[in-house]
Amino acid sequence: MKIVLLGPPGAGKGTQAEALVKKLFIPHISTGDMFRAAISSGTPLGMEAKRYIDQGHLVPDEITAGIIKDRIAQPDCREGFLLDGFPRTLPQAEALDEMLKEQGGLDAVLDIDVELDRLIVRLTGRRMCKDCGAIYHLLYNAPQKENVCDICGGSLYQRVDDTEETVKNRLSVYEKQTAPLIEYYQKKGILHIVNGDNPINTVLADLGKALGQNWN
Repeated sequence: MKIVLLGPPGAGKGTQAEALVKKLFIPHISTGDMFRAAISSGTPLGMEAKRYIDQGHLVPDEITAGIIKDRIAQPDCREGFLLDGFPRTLPQAEALDEMLKEQGGLDAVLDIDVELDRLIVRLTGRRMCKDCGAIYHLLYNAPQKENVCDICGGSLYQRVDDTEETVKNRLSVYEKQTAPLIEYYQKKGILHIVNGDNPINTVLADLGKALGQNWN
């Protein structure tokens, strides 16, 4: 199956994507992970992407689309894939349609919907370990000792793109540039909207139902 996973920052796309690919036996293609790896490696692409990400802006379409095109051409994507973080704009969606023209296009687009105020709480409370990358949340998954990682003892920090000002900007960018994709895919008849405020297992079961699967 060729699937796109939509939803605003903080909707839980990463968590659901990990579960979905294990159920469906397809690769998870996350632009966020790809960009973070490039930034960590200090590549020219990574440094260019970092300028946009730190300001809460989207990385330009031509950079992102080029990376995705190369990735879905790899052998492990022959039986399908789950795209997480792409497309985010209408031009990206149109570019993806062009890439998949000979493969019959997408099978489904899953949209995880969460209320705005819940998203702000989720995103501003996130903390990450500088050493091992473990993720915590001040309300939902707090470390045993303040600002110290339970796993490796490293110090925790708040990502630049998780501050309240940047979070609000990210959500505004999403609303303006990505939300129109919902209408785009609705017209194609392949959009399925799931309530992301539900418990994680309920959200996964609802995503499965949208794909014709029974995971209860």
